[in-house]
Amino acid sequence: MSEKLAEAALDQLFRSARTFNAFLPKPVSDEQLHALYDLAKFGPTSANSSPMRVVFVKSAEGKEKLKPFLSEGNRAKTMAAPVTAIIATDHEFHEKLPQLFPHADARSWFVGNQDLIDRTAFRNATLQGAYVIMAARALGLDCGPMSGFDNAGVDKVFFAGTSIQSNFLINIGYGDSSRDLFPRSPRLSFDEACRLE
Repeated sequence: MSEKLAEAALDQLFRSARTFNAFLPKPVSDEQLHALYDLAKFGPTSANSSPMRVVFVKSAEGKEKLKPFLSEGNRAKTMAAPVTAIIATDHEFHEKLPQLFPHADARSWFVGNQDLIDRTAFRNATLQGAYVIMAARALGLDCGPMSGFDNAGVDKVFFAGTSIQSNFLINIGYGDSSRDLFPRSPRLSFDEACRLE
């Protein structure tokens, strides 16, 4: 059996973690991004489908390509963030199932069933995006996940000619708690959100 994480770890992952709108001018290395993905990839997906694809936008050129598609409220903070991850979904994920799920012919479950492909791809890539957030927090990084961008424009520039479509963005770096950090919003209680049967 696994042991319960220390309270400090639970704080870092959940209770004290925040959605940051501003980041310190401290770079995030390629090695850190490799380590982040190497944690996030182990989160479960149905039939190990792993449909998430990520573009880590770090360079000034990459940020300029992304800039026109950001909503006004997200533009400045995204341009200033050390990294912006484009969390995307591969709608041909099933072509990799012979590699990822070799003990069954899982590819055949999806071929010709576009509705199942799309539902499975979106659900599991979104789940994997949450794993990216938790992996970043586990490695001492902060995140600012967001919608508020032109998906079609991002797809045209970053994923042209592929089966990949953008889902959401995550700004990643070292959060600046002295700027643009709103008070924590309330959460629903167990009784408001859950029931036991």
